[in-house]
Amino acid sequence: MNRRSHRPRPITDINITPFTDVILVLLIIFMVATPLILQASINIKLPEASTAVPLKNLSQRYITITAEGVVYLDKEIVTRKELKRKMESFQKENPDLSVVLRVDKAVRFNEVVSILDTLTELQIHNLSIAALTTQ
Repeated sequence: MNRRSHRPRPITDINITPFTDVILVLLIIFMVATPLILQASINIKLPEASTAVPLKNLSQRYITITAEGVVYLDKEIVTRKELKRKMESFQKENPDLSVVLRVDKAVRFNEVVSILDTLTELQIHNLSIAALTTQ
């Protein structure tokens, strides 16, 4: 009798189910947190308004103009032509597209009017202008 032949073999398989669960949870957390982190990464000084109201629409795009005149669509730097082309494609996907315009208070009004003119030309009328509330 050979005693070695009856020993149980060690388990060499790796169970990846718990690992997959953890990865999926982390993925969901990052998907939710990334837009919040990115939105806060563009430094602008918003103007103040006493009648500012928080927005509740989730299908919206953010156009940001920094004090240096750099234009962002969501978190991506764009030129005026790229902005127009991308907003046009977004509107085709979602006719009820909502746009939030975030403009540094040091930006010349001429640049804001240029963006508003582009949005009007594309028939985007659901527009909000971001401001800080005064207390």
